[in-house]
Amino acid sequence: MKKTKVLFVCEHNSARSQMAEAFLNHFASDRFEAESAGLEPGKLNPIVVQAMKELDIDISKNQTKAVLDLFKQGKYYDFVIAVCDESVAERCPIFPGINTKLSWNIPDPSRLEGTDEEKLKKTRVIRDQIKDKISKFIEIYNISN
Repeated sequence: MKKTKVLFVCEHNSARSQMAEAFLNHFASDRFEAESAGLEPGKLNPIVVQAMKELDIDISKNQTKAVLDLFKQGKYYDFVIAVCDESVAERCPIFPGINTKLSWNIPDPSRLEGTDEEKLKKTRVIRDQIKDKISKFIEIYNISN
């Protein structure tokens, strides 16, 4: 069975897109193949790594990637999902052959303020929001090839 290919894009590939990729690969790797990238790749957010580890999903070894590099490689995706605000999403290159482009406006954990514990608490809310969106995505787009 051919897997549906999904690319999650955000600004730095340090938090939201990493979580979305991990959730989709964790819950539906038999049907979907997820990757993530950023418009301006940064450094993996350690608080996001911690929040995901609480759900037994280890993303600590993940590397951030540039969306432009994937584009230059001629990668094909059935879905490109921007998990950032629309102004950032508009900067995403158009991949050849994309069937569907979606935009999920999700807050950026790197912009959270407060102590590390307060940031972790707020990151958990964002994490759970992404997890819910991924569950709904799987339900809606459960494509059998």
